[in-house]
Amino acid sequence: QVQVVESGGGLVQAGGSLRLSCSISGSTVSNNTVDWYRQSPGKQREWVAVISSGGSTKYRDSVEGRFTISRDNAKNTVNLDMGSLKSEETGIYYCSILVRGRSYWGQGTQVTVSS
Repeated sequence: QVQVVESGGGLVQAGGSLRLSCSISGSTVSNNTVDWYRQSPGKQREWVAVISSGGSTKYRDSVEGRFTISRDNAKNTVNLDMGSLKSEETGIYYCSILVRGRSYWGQGTQVTVSS
């Protein structure tokens, strides 16, 4: 059974930084694609970043240069380092891993960016 657990969310001031972590059990981050999504209040869920099994990364335009997605194969985790955070980036951040054509999601972690 694949399980996904996000952590690291919290309250941060605008302009600050935060690291989110995605812990995976039942599969490996080194062999699968892992995405980060977020859902802000009153908005639809949106894709944020991805890291492929080969280690390549992509970001949505609005976070390019400020966010970094990475993985720690030894810990079987994927991290999202968020910098220069903006108040509109407040929301619940979700991690999803694609394993053999099926997506597995975590419960999300709340990120609140204060003005």
